[in-house]
Amino acid sequence: MADAFHLAGFEVWDVTMQDLCVGAIKLDTFRGVAFVGGFSYADVLGSAKGWAAAVTFHPQAGAELRRFRKRPDTFSLGVCNGCQLLALLGWVGGSPSEEEGEKGQDSWTAQPGLLLRHNLSGRFESRWASVRVGPGPALMLRGMEGAVLPVWSAHGEGYMAFSSPELQAQIEAKGLAPLHWADDDGNPTEQYPLNPNGSPGGVAGICSLDGRHLALMPHPERAVRLWQWAWRPPPFDTLTTSPWLQLFINARNWTQEGGC
Repeated sequence: MADAFHLAGFEVWDVTMQDLCVGAIKLDTFRGVAFVGGFSYADVLGSAKGWAAAVTFHPQAGAELRRFRKRPDTFSLGVCNGCQLLALLGWVGGSPSEEEGEKGQDSWTAQPGLLLRHNLSGRFESRWASVRVGPGPALMLRGMEGAVLPVWSAHGEGYMAFSSPELQAQIEAKGLAPLHWADDDGNPTEQYPLNPNGSPGGVAGICSLDGRHLALMPHPERAVRLWQWAWRPPPFDTLTTSPWLQLFINARNWTQEGGC
């Protein structure tokens, strides 16, 4: 993840939860935060639940991230475990109408509209899968709409469980589900193993209403260099740069443009 942001031109800092809890680092001077994958707290309480508890119930760490989220010039990317975290915190996956009404409020969501459950296969799934980028407000996916790209997936709890079909429909209608697992024709799919977790509608990523916060189950940071690709059939065999680098460049461009 650090390499991907560095390639895009960012100055990258490795900040731990302990840094935030003890006040060793403040986020006031940071424009973006990447919540990375990697089984935080060993997922012993469930996917990212220990991580979310550390944020929610620690006054200093919680306040730091609240302030960061409220600033209009910030963005975040949550991948895998980070995606699970952003859903638990309510940064993504809530009702679009409620999110619009809560702008500026300094609180975590009481009941997340989206939770990440165990894959329908019952297994940890690590594979080279395809996703389709759709239209929507996600700033990091600008200019990538319509692309069907291969990407790594590596998770055991990636099934996107929405609180209701109505909520999922609202999210889809607003373009807040800008990434879907794709079949061989580039269409969203629930079919295993093309969809490694079985998420309804093939949803693979969720963003906030303003597009600043993006949560993905697949790992674009593991495909920003072409040698990371497991297979490059035509037309990908002629590429000189990975299309996934654009996701990180978009974040850099947004910050340089003023990011509001």
